[in-house]
Amino acid sequence: MTTELDALQQTLAGEHAAVHAYGVLAGRAAPLGLSSFRAGLTAAYDAHLTRRDDLRALVTADGGVPVAAEPSYLMPPDLTTRSAIAEEALRTEQACVGQYAALVAAGGPGPARSWAVTALGESALTALGFGGEPAPLPGVTVIPAPTPAPESSAASASAS
Repeated sequence: MTTELDALQQTLAGEHAAVHAYGVLAGRAAPLGLSSFRAGLTAAYDAHLTRRDDLRALVTADGGVPVAAEPSYLMPPDLTTRSAIAEEALRTEQACVGQYAALVAAGGPGPARSWAVTALGESALTALGFGGEPAPLPGVTVIPAPTPAPESSAASASAS
């Protein structure tokens, strides 16, 4: 079972990766002359910087030592078009949404869960701006209920 501190640390690690990704994506968008698109990437970068700092504080308040960023992160090599950059931004945002949902599930009532609910909603909205689809429960995989097996003709006939 994942503890709240473990979930906070995993979410912080994801935020480190998101900060890196958005820095790269905004830089790749700059020469394309996409000022409004780049502004969206920069806004996402700023939001993830703030979330990273918030998570550091939450980890510390929970008695942990915040996990450090990795020395580097792997990025796709073909980030040369608006669509490729938007696709990677969407992938990044969806990964964060999933981590926030996991943090909501791992935490009890309190500041970490409240923070995660807010971050999840904001990040789900950001994902829409990068081509994501609205979802009833962002970050949660909903498994449909099993469909009942059809009645056999023998069982139907005997019931008549």
